[in-house]
Amino acid sequence: MKQKIVVYNRLEAPVLHKLQEKYEVHFFKDINTKTDPDFIAHLAGADALIGLELPVDRELLDHAPNVKIVSNVSVGYNNLDIDELTKRGIMATNTPGILTDTVADTMMTILLSTARRVPELDHWVKQGDWEKMIEVEHYGIDVHHKTLGIIGMGRIGEAIAQRAHFGFDMDILYHNRSRKPEVEEKFNATYCDLDDLLMQADFICLMTPLTPETTGLLGEREFKLMKQSAIFINGSRGKTIVEADLIEALQNGEIAAAGLDVFEEEPVHPDNPLLKMKNVITVPHIGSSTWETELKMSELAAHNLELGLEGKCPPNLINKRVWEMQK
Repeated sequence: MKQKIVVYNRLEAPVLHKLQEKYEVHFFKDINTKTDPDFIAHLAGADALIGLELPVDRELLDHAPNVKIVSNVSVGYNNLDIDELTKRGIMATNTPGILTDTVADTMMTILLSTARRVPELDHWVKQGDWEKMIEVEHYGIDVHHKTLGIIGMGRIGEAIAQRAHFGFDMDILYHNRSRKPEVEEKFNATYCDLDDLLMQADFICLMTPLTPETTGLLGEREFKLMKQSAIFINGSRGKTIVEADLIEALQNGEIAAAGLDVFEEEPVHPDNPLLKMKNVITVPHIGSSTWETELKMSELAAHNLELGLEGKCPPNLINKRVWEMQK
């Protein structure tokens, strides 16, 4: 009898087809996981869950007594209640490393596009408003030789620092839970506390994971500390900032602009004031969204899942205590 897998939201087609050859697979997308009767019914016999942004909490796990592993198709795992999974002896995995360069490329793209006002001026040209040479009201700002402050110097933060330092001769400031001497040496980066970074940086890129400690990390006070000319880039999670305070800072001219890949509510509500601001670039959480990277992430998530179902330790096990308990 084949083991049963519930797939939620996203798994690239070639990987899904391979799993279907080996397991009994049930795929769900764009449903309410709390109320969908078919989804809840299939949880009862599921041996594993795999997908993107599936909220796995006590309530869901009560419907899934046989689950051995939950495989996230992402590096972030704030959607998983790790404590509850560990308590029940269920392995949880993610897909780190693969998306590092792709997300770093995206963040630099958003930074450059915001500084040079690319989407705004593209729209201006396509509307037929370009009737003479541009004047000062359409100027952007330079990126090269400016100061970039990175909050969260993990793998992606390092990849952004590499691009900024070597590609654009930017000075790098960073704030992290701990100092990273190797980063300071490679990129001539300077470690500083959060307030100093906010006050000194021309560009501020937020790249922390979403945890209880980082929820609402940047709010009214922090935006007021930034330079009036500062550009804020968020590539972490929407709830790492107080979005209403960012909106107010932009409306009041306390900072110059923002480039956002993530939002407090996703998909973003069409009435969100950020969508009406010319000095704000908004993209739909595209950090890792290239065909090559998404396929590799799906492949790694499936590999994690298969090893877990075979009683082996997956390479990207988050709650290692579960494996220690099983040995």
